[in-house]
Amino acid sequence: MNNIIKKIFSVGLVLMISGSLISCGGVSKREVKKTANGKVEVEYWYGLGGKLDENMQKIIADFNKSQDKYEVKGVAQEDYKTTFKNLQAGIAAKKSPALALLEGDKVYMLANKGLLTNINDYTSKDTDFKEENYLESFLETGKKDGKLYAFPIYGTTQLLYYNKQAFKDAGITEESLKTWTGVAEAAKKLTKKDGTEVSYYGWEPMWGEDNLIDAALSNGGKILSDDGKQVLINSEEWVESWDSFRKWIHEDKIMRIHSGGQGWEYWYATVDDAMKDKAAGYTGSSGDQGDLDFNKLGAYEQPAFKEGKQAKPIAEARLLAIPSGVSDEEKQGAYEFIKYFTSVKVSAEWAIDSGYISVNKGSASTPEFIDYVKKNPQAAVPATQATHATKVFIDPTDGKIIDALKNAADKVEIENVPAKEALDEAQKIAQEALNSVNK
Repeated sequence: MNNIIKKIFSVGLVLMISGSLISCGGVSKREVKKTANGKVEVEYWYGLGGKLDENMQKIIADFNKSQDKYEVKGVAQEDYKTTFKNLQAGIAAKKSPALALLEGDKVYMLANKGLLTNINDYTSKDTDFKEENYLESFLETGKKDGKLYAFPIYGTTQLLYYNKQAFKDAGITEESLKTWTGVAEAAKKLTKKDGTEVSYYGWEPMWGEDNLIDAALSNGGKILSDDGKQVLINSEEWVESWDSFRKWIHEDKIMRIHSGGQGWEYWYATVDDAMKDKAAGYTGSSGDQGDLDFNKLGAYEQPAFKEGKQAKPIAEARLLAIPSGVSDEEKQGAYEFIKYFTSVKVSAEWAIDSGYISVNKGSASTPEFIDYVKKNPQAAVPATQATHATKVFIDPTDGKIIDALKNAADKVEIENVPAKEALDEAQKIAQEALNSVNK
């Protein structure tokens, strides 16, 4: 009899605990944080540096002054990947922020584990909220199973930035930038050498898998088959485009990459080369525009890989997510900040200051933005490119396919491994991961 009672008690205890976890979205909620002046503290993690960090801090300060209930505390991380890694650790230790800036695929991974708040719970009660006011393609990135687990606050895509005087002096026009093979031909003319050493590079792609994925997609490649069962990253289109970059970097030496370092160090080293006359151009984010001198540089859409192909670089959103384990007051404060940031006026200001794409359709119609684009035509290039771009790839294997591509990109760009060898190995690893998901 005692054993029976113990079993009943154990089952009841498990059910009680399970019910408690379910009611809190999979994790237990913590007590509300308050500042010294009685405001609800909303800790916010984001992986931005340089001018972007300054712009974000300004918006945070403006929000804090705009109302007297919430105090957003911005905590800059090294980069997006570090933000995600630290957020995972914070959630596990029940010390997560109330708000985090994430990439789309990371949102999917966390939502899949029930670790994010459904923001629809707040938009549905907000009489001012209208979904049609926001760019649908970016809004969809934060959704899973019809629920909004993260809200897009800006869009980004990678562009070509080139030295206008260097191109003019070499007799090269923007027409050369319509294909990657054309960019390579221009880079050959622009590259300068002191003996065998290169003193000035014709072009600098940005380190990592992103530029190479864009090139493969713009050569007609696909990541997965239409039925989602086959990984296609070692197709002819992928091998041709990736091996071309390997050749341009390691054999022709008309291009180079900066790699490694802390956080965004490699990124700013690349930008500096273009700004300090060490390279004729580079491939970078629309968000670089706040750091660039457009008296010196021009901006151009990322091209098709070669004649007969279509330019299909990825355009994606960066999103704000609210971990499910924080207090209800922090969640409400986090939502109020999201609402503030994505308002017509603030979103337009962010787009002007950063170069990123506003997610609010109304921002492009503000007098300030219209006037800015007239004087700074490069500001319109990201949004124009986004109209024919590829949507961000949501990795169904919780990042294993992208990890395989990242490793392959390092082999091609840094180690001079032939693209077919690197991509064949990556495809095998990625296919095994996909098969385990599709069982």
